[in-house]
Amino acid sequence: MTAAGIYRHCRDKSDLFEILVLPAVERLKNWSDLHAARYNELLKQKKKSVWMDSNIDMMRELVYPNMDDYYLLIVKSQGTKYESFLHDMTEKSQLKMLEYLGKLRESGMELPEIKVQELHLLLTAYITALFEPVIHRYPYEEAIGALDTLEHFFLPGWKQLIGV
Repeated sequence: MTAAGIYRHCRDKSDLFEILVLPAVERLKNWSDLHAARYNELLKQKKKSVWMDSNIDMMRELVYPNMDDYYLLIVKSQGTKYESFLHDMTEKSQLKMLEYLGKLRESGMELPEIKVQELHLLLTAYITALFEPVIHRYPYEEAIGALDTLEHFFLPGWKQLIGV
């Protein structure tokens, strides 16, 4: 397709970029929404929280198998509305986690207090680390190996933080 053909379908480069990355963005949003819903359902049923899945699973199931899509989204988004995608993802994760921790406390669980700023630091470190193999274009097998290391490092801390 020629540049003229592309611009018959897209207003500008930003519009073209959004068309290219929107499926990847939607996949992440859908996974995140389902992830939160599973945990909230346990609370509604008054069941003790168990560790079901995490962003580690999201990376393994969704992001790393589609590494090129997420490389485009994360690395090539400067000048688009997605240029702060990882920061925005961190902010959304923080809001969901604070809401969930509040619900756990309301249900009677005793959890350690964590300052909002400290949670932001932890989530930033976590999400940044998860996406580093994408940014640096690790081969799939190396990305999965790095993911195992990240899982061993981060998950014990997250479990302790939410009392699991």
